[in-house]
Amino acid sequence: MSEKFNRLPKDERPYERCMRHGAEQLSDRELLAVLLRTGAKGQTVLELAGEILKLTPERKGFTGLRRLSLEELSKVQGIGKIRAIQLKCVLELARRMAREEAGKGIFFRTPGAIAEYYMEDLRHREQEVLLLLMLNQKGRLLREKYMFKGTVNASVISPREIFLEALSARAVQLVLLHNHPSGDAHPSREDLSVTRRISEAGELLGIHLADHIIIGEHTYMSFREKNYL
Repeated sequence: MSEKFNRLPKDERPYERCMRHGAEQLSDRELLAVLLRTGAKGQTVLELAGEILKLTPERKGFTGLRRLSLEELSKVQGIGKIRAIQLKCVLELARRMAREEAGKGIFFRTPGAIAEYYMEDLRHREQEVLLLLMLNQKGRLLREKYMFKGTVNASVISPREIFLEALSARAVQLVLLHNHPSGDAHPSREDLSVTRRISEAGELLGIHLADHIIIGEHTYMSFREKNYL
């Protein structure tokens, strides 16, 4: 066991607490301490873990930590490049596991099911991204692709690129998803304009735009449900 852990009182050592009570009984700080293994100069590993979890006051805990870039994490005293990479990989692993769990038994037939499946991926993004879902007639996902990053507006989104992807996947219906980093899922004028353009282009090609879903903070807005499509 690390020397930094040995400096802690026995009942505060995360490894020993995990062995006695199980990982599910550890706090976020203790879980992170196990991953870090050692502290920094003048700090125990638990103290370092606690400081890291408070780096983003607006979103404390692992949710905020996931928003930090590799460069930002690397600059934290006691972290460095290698630890930052390890943390980013663990957080990405957790994200993928959450997505797999959410996706069990889901059919892409309702806006709520789609929003639930992609919520954890999209709601944490700091920039707007547009995700294209390509489906068959029964709603089975054939392919997904992130098409754009940045502000989702009519000046940068090309229906041509979207439908080239859809034709390549032999999709007969599409669903667009994008996030609002503000957390507010209400559509903007640009959102309405982009959706209308893509829907009209799809009708000419015989590829139906089934929905456009905006992901906010634990919420979503479906154009189909709101009768915008």
